[in-house]
Amino acid sequence: MKAKIISKSEELFLSLGFKNVTMDEIANAMGISKKTIYAHFPNKVELVRSVTFSILEYIHKNIEQINENAVNPIEKMYDINMFIMHYLRNERGSAQFQLKKYYPAIFEQLEVKKFEKMHSSVENSLKKGIELKLFRADIDVAFISRIYFIGMSGIRDTAVFKEDQFNKNYLMNSYLEYHLRAIVTDKGFKFLNKHIQKNKP
Repeated sequence: MKAKIISKSEELFLSLGFKNVTMDEIANAMGISKKTIYAHFPNKVELVRSVTFSILEYIHKNIEQINENAVNPIEKMYDINMFIMHYLRNERGSAQFQLKKYYPAIFEQLEVKKFEKMHSSVENSLKKGIELKLFRADIDVAFISRIYFIGMSGIRDTAVFKEDQFNKNYLMNSYLEYHLRAIVTDKGFKFLNKHIQKNKP
């Protein structure tokens, strides 16, 4: 039952916002009593915490799978982008905004954990790209990996990138292209350009 509550809550939180959804609405959506939810989660804060970290764990697990199967770092980064865009396709920007505003402690914990889990993946991609001569040998891996992480988090800020002005998929693809163009070699650029042309809508 606990897993089912997390799953339904995730669906509602991402589409309607963490603040907007009440425990009553979750119970009604599941056809259970609110008391059943409280048997597993003492309050909404703990439910929000469980949901957000469950999302992170699921995304990280799938990124690890992509890492194992990727042909090269450029393709891997696009595959990860595609997975995240598909998984969070129903997420509204207000969900991220509300998590940051109304549950700041959880938001900060999530950002720290996200960095811990994702940073090594980005660093490994950069090192592999250098080894394959797709990325420039003179890039500062520690710096670039952190800039990439900050940028991917930053494009989800709806105060800067308003939802009625910027499509989420456009932002993620554009930022990834921007990031890669700054670090690729001539060999890497040819592969990147071929990949961009192949995946144009």
